[in-house]
Amino acid sequence: MEYISTEIIEVNAKYPEQKVIERAAKLLHDGEIVVFPTETVYGLGADAFQATALERIFAAKGRPFSDPLIVHIADEHELELLTTKISTEAKRLAKEFWPGPLTLILPKGSRVSPLVTAGLETVAVRMPRHPVALALINALGSPIAAPSANRFMHVSPTTARHVYTDLSSKVPLILDSGPCEIGVESTVLDLCSDEPRILRPGGISLEALRTILPDVQPPIPKNQVDEIEESLAKKAPGQLLMHYAPNVPLLLFDGTIEEMHSSMLAEIERRHAKGEHVGILVAEEDIPTFQDTPALVYSVGRENDLMQIAAHLFAGLRSLEEAHVEVILCRNFGEQGLGLAIRDRLLKAARG
Repeated sequence: MEYISTEIIEVNAKYPEQKVIERAAKLLHDGEIVVFPTETVYGLGADAFQATALERIFAAKGRPFSDPLIVHIADEHELELLTTKISTEAKRLAKEFWPGPLTLILPKGSRVSPLVTAGLETVAVRMPRHPVALALINALGSPIAAPSANRFMHVSPTTARHVYTDLSSKVPLILDSGPCEIGVESTVLDLCSDEPRILRPGGISLEALRTILPDVQPPIPKNQVDEIEESLAKKAPGQLLMHYAPNVPLLLFDGTIEEMHSSMLAEIERRHAKGEHVGILVAEEDIPTFQDTPALVYSVGRENDLMQIAAHLFAGLRSLEEAHVEVILCRNFGEQGLGLAIRDRLLKAARG
């Protein structure tokens, strides 16, 4: 891939400057790729209807064509450009959760490129909540296809600096609106299966979805996937067992607080005896347990504030990675609400 000079432009997160948005939209219109903020993570966008531009996304990320893209829209009427059927379920969910971190798997329309869908007959669509993202889609006048703006399988970016670290010289423009609010990707909900099922947990919880559709099913546990693993991996992004991973090994600890603390302390001692530099990712309440150890401690927030933990999760992984630790130890934060999405990211970062 040829070298590209990468420019970062700050843009107001609430009231995006029109000139900046128009400049980014022109790049997209001309077939380029642009990085923009959403409420979840930063996205690497291209005009969803330009095949050459879509190819640039895969080249910049090092992403295989078997991994589908999410198409971002700014108005529900744009669904008609992307799908052959807008079900009653889809309309109810869109009314309740859009704009927001919910991606719906729908039957794809004829205009949707197989590059977007990994060659399948379904398309993933969401309406982001971030004013910059919405302004950019409106200025382009076309839906924007965008995965996370990072190297394929690496930790997702929640700041422009994270993006620059991964994609400098591969994208012409990064729009910088500061840290992302939610910090984990959107929930992906399959509406093309026999029953609605979460393929990737994210910013909208299972409990919230069930207030609208009581029969929504949770993700299939990885130890039960087996033969259908390949089809699920193609239907939605973020389905690989190894994903969102730092450049160093991550170990995820389960159990009661006492069990996790005991096991992590033992592992720190064992690693330190071998001369390894250990990083740990924990809640604020865990700090006293580990402050006298040789490990580098990163707190993602209070253990009962899952929104705070989600918002700081990827930044914490990147911070420990950049501190050149040789292994990261992390505790589990539960599976209720956003906890399901947090656990999903950590399990995949730990390579299962």
